[in-house]
Amino acid sequence: MATRTDAPTRREQILKEAARLFAERGFHGVGVDEIGAAVGISGPGLYRHFAGKDAMLAELLVGISGQLLTGAKLRLAEAGAGAGPEAVLDSLIEGHIDFALDDRPLITLHDRELDRLRDSDRKLVRQLQRQYVELWVEVLRAVYPALAEPAARSAVHSVFGLLNSTPHLGRPGSLPGRQTTATLLHRMARGAFAAAGRDD
Repeated sequence: MATRTDAPTRREQILKEAARLFAERGFHGVGVDEIGAAVGISGPGLYRHFAGKDAMLAELLVGISGQLLTGAKLRLAEAGAGAGPEAVLDSLIEGHIDFALDDRPLITLHDRELDRLRDSDRKLVRQLQRQYVELWVEVLRAVYPALAEPAARSAVHSVFGLLNSTPHLGRPGSLPGRQTTATLLHRMARGAFAAAGRDD
């Protein structure tokens, strides 16, 4: 899948630093002045980009849910009709591992702060997440046709729990290396799916 290489916009820089600070110290433990200082602008200058911290939080959490869904759809489209379901499943796993390793603050933020979103934004996050899960369920059942839909859905949620545990693996420097960690997570995810799909 194509990777973006151009420099991040100021808005994206603000969101990245806000995610890091919110994850480290909690939403209420961070002020707009601190977020501004992290990107080299005044706190009031942030209001040219966002209405406030609530708007940043909403864009972060709605945004990552939308990006995961869009990325998964792109991976399916790029796989095309010629790719087997095993290859498609591997591609989905790789995409989620990229998120789990590269966007660890957003995982922490989602776990701690989702309930702070206004109802409409929280419902949108849940809607996007359900679509993402169902896309995985469809692919997983193509790999393991005997796997019932409820069991497939449970397996997908379990693997997400595994992959999204990366914020608890220690500081980035303490991990065995990105590629080694990614390979291990991929192996564990495939092992979990194989166990769920085993016809005992």
